[in-house]
Amino acid sequence: MDFFGVSVPQASLDISRYTELAPENLIYDRSSRVYLAADSFTPVYSSSDATRYLNELLAYVAGVDSGSCSFLAWAPSVAAVPSPGRTFRIEVLVALLKAIREGGAIRVLYQSMTQPQATERTLSPHALAHDGFRWHARAYCHTRKEFRDFVIARMLGVEGFDSAAAKADDDIEWRTFLPLVLIPHPKLSESHKRAIELDFGMKDGEVTFECREAFLFYALRHLRLDLGDSAKPEAQQIALKNRADVETFMTNRAGTKQR
Repeated sequence: MDFFGVSVPQASLDISRYTELAPENLIYDRSSRVYLAADSFTPVYSSSDATRYLNELLAYVAGVDSGSCSFLAWAPSVAAVPSPGRTFRIEVLVALLKAIREGGAIRVLYQSMTQPQATERTLSPHALAHDGFRWHARAYCHTRKEFRDFVIARMLGVEGFDSAAAKADDDIEWRTFLPLVLIPHPKLSESHKRAIELDFGMKDGEVTFECREAFLFYALRHLRLDLGDSAKPEAQQIALKNRADVETFMTNRAGTKQR
């Protein structure tokens, strides 16, 4: 009743219905006045997997989930590496969502790291994205005439709205996916390679992730695959099996842009 916020009659109806669906699953303990799982218990519904459980724990410890939306009735002591927070202006986020939903453009005061002062930018956003550390808006820049990533926290204010200069379908880098084939670092010992295979859920010594071309830079940095041969195998742990194909693709893409 407390966990789901239901009344006594509703709780009784729910338990009664469940015992009809799975009569061998529950045992009523009269001394404790509670229902217990029987030794023959078999789930009627699909159980949560380990990833979902751990993600809920992470949301709980990060303060993202207050507990009312979680199915965790009990949680062990858990901690997470502290991460610097980003300051978001709610009016900026609301305006971004409005522009994305309505297919329009937004004028914002943006503080770029390449400019000493904030400047007004007109953007045609079509998506939000998270690079593992911070939130971006994927948008067409009316000034540079190309799709770019804009850090939402650097949008200092909303100046107004405008007509879009490009559509989401025009963002080829966003719509293009590249396979990233990860393998244990070749210079690791066999036992260490096996540990990495288990850690990343590899099959036959590799695992493939699909990555948007627009986020390739962030993905390689997040996985520490941008270090090349500068890191020790024990620190690098993984390698990009199809690095040559990815680099060839990026070289060809850069050549196409220059032409």
